[in-house]
Parts: sequence; structure tokens; C-alpha cells
Amino acid sequence: MMTIENKVVFEIKDLNLYYGDNQALKNINLPIYEKEVTALIGPSGCGKSTFLRTLNRMNDLIVDCKIDGNIEYHNENIYENGIDIIGLRKRVGMVFQKPNPFPMSIHDNITYGPRCQGIKDKSVLNEIVRTSLEQAALWDEVKDRLKESALSLSGGQQQRLCIARTIAMKPDVILMDEPTSALDPVATAKIEDLVVELKKNYTIIIVTHNMQQAARISDKTAFFFMGEIIEYGDTSHIFSTPDHNKTEEYITGRFG
Repeated sequence: MMTIENKVVFEIKDLNLYYGDNQALKNINLPIYEKEVTALIGPSGCGKSTFLRTLNRMNDLIVDCKIDGNIEYHNENIYENGIDIIGLRKRVGMVFQKPNPFPMSIHDNITYGPRCQGIKDKSVLNEIVRTSLEQAALWDEVKDRLKESALSLSGGQQQRLCIARTIAMKPDVILMDEPTSALDPVATAKIEDLVVELKKNYTIIIVTHNMQQAARISDKTAFFFMGEIIEYGDTSHIFSTPDHNKTEEYITGRFG
């Protein structure tokens, strides 16, 4: 039976990235498909997080960072002059390695972004809070504590709050940079379940060091090594019958 592939959200073509004289990414070519989870795996320092940050131009904040090649988001090169970078980051949200809630109430964490976008109506903001927390599987745990500091939450709850804060901006894509590396196994399982649920509505790209996690939650996997993509394809294929020895060595734990 033929499967119909989702449409391409990002098309990365001949991407090279340099920090000064050091080339961190080499000739990256990669499609990212809509409403799928794409896992980026590989040893530390191989370029996974650097690549992730190119997708919402977070690398613009780094001095001496130079990029050539194309990153097309819905057929538009995001590195063209005149691109609305704030608008891009609204549509391509990011969740970081360590939970980073703002030092304010749970409610205000969620409404911060929408308020910055000019939404002032309390009933609209309250609805955003509810739906965002529900989508992040956190509403039932915090609905009676919305005025409490977000810093009073557990680490896993804080990370789900950060996901809810991202969802509140109504993104198209969610970037996740090792979102469970600072969490215990129970909290990690909740985030993994959440990612699988979220892909019904969002395109998700996740950097992970956890091979089992990549195998469990992703549809596609890209294996990075020394700034290059060694192999990319369906996760089931990458983990069962990889085409490259280096991929097999990494996923079986022989290096990295």
C-alpha cells in the first residue's frame, strides 16, 4: 500500500555554517515534513543544536556566525534580506534543554507572548491559558494554582509549562533542544507522550541524546557526525537496518 507523505515545511539545501574560521555545519540537505517528529541524533558537538537554531535564526545572536546555503520555510528562504525574524520565531517556537519559566505566575507565563502581540482582552487571554495548558497536558495539575509562581512547579511541570508558553503563540513548528535531559524518567515519559500527541497539530524537530527516545517518538531521524548528516530516513529504517556503518556504531553504543 502506498503511503502519502506529508508536505515539506522546511527544505534545507547546501547549508554551511561557520563560527569564525571553524565550520560547524557542512553541506546539510534535509527535508522536514509537516506534522511529523524529526529526531536529530549524534554525539556531543556534532552540530545538532547548531542546526536546530538555524531554523528560527537563533544563530543570528552569535558573533562571527556566518551561514551560506538556503533554508526554505514554506518555500520562502528565511535568510533572505527583509524577512520578519520576530514573525518567524513566533511561527517556529523553541523549547530549551533546561526549563526556563519566567519568574512570574503560571498564568502570566502563558499570557506574556500574546500580551506582547497586543492581546489585552482578559477572556481571550484566559482561554489561551486554558487551551495551551490543556494541550501541554498540564491544566489538571495547575488549574487551581494559576496565580502561583511558575518556579514553584517541579522540573517536569516547568518544562511542560514552557511547551504551553510556546503553544500560546500558535506556532506551526516546535523546536526542542534535548527537552528531557534535565528530567527524571517519569517526567521524561510525560514529555514523550506529549510530543506524540502534539504532532497531530504541530511539526516537531527534537535534538536528543537518548536513542530509545528517538526510536519511540520520531517518524524521521537524521544522524549528525562532525557537522555532517551521515544518514537520514524513516526512524524504523535507521534503527533496524541503517545504511551506514557509522550510524549503526552510534545507535548500538559503540561510540559517542
